[in-house]
Amino acid sequence: MIDRQIEDEINVLKNEFPIVAILGPRQSGKTTLSRKIFSDYEYVSFEDYDVYEFAESDPRGFLNRYSENVIFDEIQRNHKMISYLQTHVDKLKKNGKIVITGSHNFLLMEQISQSLAGRVGITKLLPFSIKEIKDLKIDKNELIFKGFYPRIYDQNIRAEVFYKNYISTYIEKDIRQLKNVNKLDVFIKFMKILAGRTGQEINYKTIGEDCGVSHATIMEWISILEASFIVYRLRPFYNNYNKRLVKSPKLYFTDTGLVCSLLGIRKKEELDYHFLKGSIFETFIINEVMKANYNQGEKYEIYFWRDNHKKEIDLIIDFGMKKYGIEIKSSETINEKYFDGLKYWNELTGIDKENMYLIYGGKENMVRNDMNVISWDNIFDGIIKDSI
Repeated sequence: MIDRQIEDEINVLKNEFPIVAILGPRQSGKTTLSRKIFSDYEYVSFEDYDVYEFAESDPRGFLNRYSENVIFDEIQRNHKMISYLQTHVDKLKKNGKIVITGSHNFLLMEQISQSLAGRVGITKLLPFSIKEIKDLKIDKNELIFKGFYPRIYDQNIRAEVFYKNYISTYIEKDIRQLKNVNKLDVFIKFMKILAGRTGQEINYKTIGEDCGVSHATIMEWISILEASFIVYRLRPFYNNYNKRLVKSPKLYFTDTGLVCSLLGIRKKEELDYHFLKGSIFETFIINEVMKANYNQGEKYEIYFWRDNHKKEIDLIIDFGMKKYGIEIKSSETINEKYFDGLKYWNELTGIDKENMYLIYGGKENMVRNDMNVISWDNIFDGIIKDSI
């Protein structure tokens, strides 16, 4: 079993809060992880109809039966239980005795925030990180093509088979439950169109025109995907430095294997020639930064920066008083023009060049133009090493 980097954070939270919540996309390893860390706890899944029926018809009796040292898996299947957990843990007055997992946080997060404020330590588990499976010694293109969902590696499932079934299961189990999605074929088309825009600024109107639905519908559907941890929106950095800035967020999928599947990429070799090679690689790297943040308790904020002259920085990591500018390039050969955005931002902000990074598709680490050049597989040994 592959150890997960988030384990340390969960072990801290279980001593601080009555409830520990492990949220994340389907198949990211939430059940396996919770049963590993809380191996002596009783496991109860709301996917089991008998369990669901018991909890739905008699929530107080249910919590008397499973009062502590229990994992409630897929709790989004029974939102009512969240309200009853509030009074239950208040009476229990013990930390770390209830663990909940959920794969769809559209309503779950709202209910947790309202009913369990101050009572729950929340973690977000995304699929494997590069660091977690580094010992497997998989090359860059294969990692991007296969993605990082644990079952692909644990059970040696072909990526194309896994994602075909993953999309089908997601549509069947999650999307069908939402009343504002009634044309599932159009929704699948929308996901494929969106995959072609990973790493790009969102234009709801043009996506809607391509899908044949309104821009308001596109906004709703993106919110659904974001709530399911399928995509996320990266916000622009608003410190304007006396410049006009873009205000639209950029969209990224949380897994490159899913992107490849939706785009119809069938072999890892196709990535070298694909017109979206740069955007997919950028998604790959930014996902790793996102995973590292979640795994350590969300210690920083991440943004991109672009002004109206199309000067841009792919990624800004913001620790408050300290900020890092990062440019991402898929090429294995370093070109001097790759530093243009970093140089411009350095002059504009006065941020030290030692806090500027170029992450690229090659294997060597070096310093160029007084800035750091870091290999794709060395970003958390070579980049802001003391902070993450």
